[in-house]
Amino acid sequence: MASPAAGLVVIVGSGLIGRSWAMLFASGGFKVKLYDIEQQQITNALENIRKEIKLLEQLGALKGTLSAEQQLSLITGCSNIQEAVEGAMHIQECVPENLEVKKEIFAQLDGIVGDDVVLSSSTSCLLPSRLFSGMAHVKQCVVAHPVNPPYYVPLVELVPHPETAPATVDRTHALMQKIGQSPVRVLKEVDGFALNRLQYAVIGEAWRLVQDGIVSPSDLDLVMSDGLGLRYAFMGPLETMHLNAEGMLSYCNRYGEGMKRVLKTFGPIPEFSGATVEKVHQAMCAKVPDDPEHLAARRQWRDACLMRLARLKSQMPSQ
Repeated sequence: MASPAAGLVVIVGSGLIGRSWAMLFASGGFKVKLYDIEQQQITNALENIRKEIKLLEQLGALKGTLSAEQQLSLITGCSNIQEAVEGAMHIQECVPENLEVKKEIFAQLDGIVGDDVVLSSSTSCLLPSRLFSGMAHVKQCVVAHPVNPPYYVPLVELVPHPETAPATVDRTHALMQKIGQSPVRVLKEVDGFALNRLQYAVIGEAWRLVQDGIVSPSDLDLVMSDGLGLRYAFMGPLETMHLNAEGMLSYCNRYGEGMKRVLKTFGPIPEFSGATVEKVHQAMCAKVPDDPEHLAARRQWRDACLMRLARLKSQMPSQ
């Protein structure tokens, strides 16, 4: 068996995101301890991980160079937080998205860890200045926000507290690369970080276009899935601009006034309620009924598509 990577990673919380992190770190050869307050939750999570890793191996989609059994042997559970963090070099918090719950966990960790462990949160929207305020080990704290589902979507946003040591961000960046993720540095905290600010901008205008009767909900989704989304799967909006003219300066000279004119017509922030939400809901349910069985099947289809897209991207020539 290939030797495990140096150091222990602790996952705090055994839900969907926690399980995905455990699988990712094990795929990189790291020993993983999965902590939760209830032993039954840990048992269920480990069984879920076993099934998923075995299935991924059957599909030829297992990450890393280790076999399924080798990866599974690296993941253990623990219901005692003090025992769980002993010897850890990285702790990834994955408890529910509630500021007080997360602060309580980090206060516990702050009192029992040393000066050589990174304390990382998976939060998608809580600002580090609120999350890590008053901590003795604040220099070791960073947000590492994954994208759901993390096993298939590699982006991780690294967001520091104003007092986070640069070495903490560097270490976390290197660790994420080691397990095959694509870390980006958000240089200073901002509400929504980068991904959700972009996502919410798209959702906001999508909602307005449907609300104003410009396009149907199903056609709106086609604009992204069969239009913008195809190229955005391989390059971002800035490189798209650069390539859609003779470079960025050419693009801005050619299209800048038109972009400003259109942007000025954007409406107010939608309420995401009332008649429009009913209209969108009906359109979405016509495609995917919102009962658990249909939603789960569609998520499986989505994950299979993401898996195949990731495989395609990995086969593309290096940039």
